Amino acid sequence: MKNLTELMSQAKNLESKLRDMQSEVDQLEMPGEAGAGLVKVVISGRYAVKRLHIDPSLMKESEREILEDLVIAALNDARVKLEAQLAKKMEGVTGGLSLGGLGLPG
Repeated sequence: MKNLTELMSQAKNLESKLRDMQSEVDQLEMPGEAGAGLVKVVISGRYAVKRLHIDPSLMKESEREILEDLVIAALNDARVKLEAQLAKKMEGVTGGLSLGGLGLPG
């Protein structure tokens, strides 16, 4: 019975850590950039675009396609960084236990 009590205690502890991590994720902001900083974005831990900065030098009709590509690249840069940070946080919470089947990163 001691093992079951200990297991339940660990499960509650994990649940608490997951709630704390979810709160951290909600507050998280991740920057991304492209074109040597000409296009910068910030996304939330929920992948919502929070801010976008486009250097005025790119505001030419002849540069429109390049600008569109740079915005996409900056967003993808932020997404990749965010996913890496979320996976690292999840690993710290779960001790390396994969919870991918629960719809959580890791």
